Amino acid sequence: MTVQEAGRLGGEKVASERGHDFYENIGRKGGQTVARERGPSFYSEIGHKGGQRVRELIEAGKRLHGHGPGSHGTP
Repeated sequence: MTVQEAGRLGGEKVASERGHDFYENIGRKGGQTVARERGPSFYSEIGHKGGQRVRELIEAGKRLHGHGPGSHGTP
């Protein structure tokens, strides 16, 4: 059995034993800990970085398909 298989099986067992609420609770606790340790500005910063990355990906897709600045809509 590979490490990947063992991890998947362990995750499936936890999910079946503890359910969806367990994951919501540990996610909430983790988020509260991060907010307490790093402050609300951390979330603003990572949200901004995520938005910038999405913008970059959209522009790259437009250039790839010939819809970027200076193109005439032809690939």
